[in-house]
Amino acid sequence: MFTRIANAPPNVLAIRAMGRITDDDYRSMLVPAIEQQIRTAGKIRLVYVIGAEFEGFDMMAAMDDALLGIHHWKDFEKVAVATDRDGIAKGVRMMGPLLPAKTRIFDVAQMQDALDWAAA
Repeated sequence: MFTRIANAPPNVLAIRAMGRITDDDYRSMLVPAIEQQIRTAGKIRLVYVIGAEFEGFDMMAAMDDALLGIHHWKDFEKVAVATDRDGIAKGVRMMGPLLPAKTRIFDVAQMQDALDWAAA
């Protein structure tokens, strides 16, 4: 499931991925949160925390992630990924240069730095 990070600045959507992420998690939480952020801020500044409690995506959630990125390709301004997962960090390093948004990787312990960077 996704949970919102409470102490995020108002211009930042901060989300924590926990457990196994499903299609319902995207449709009920993440997509509405992203669309609300677009309506209020115009662009998305996302902090996405993927720590030890993350167990992975089911197949439909992986498809939702790709479709969300395609649909809102130019709506992302900054994406900070805070993770202690090497595979996630490697994926962001590979895909980051292809995205129109500024991207940066942080360690989970640097979540406040990620929030500050995304807000600036």
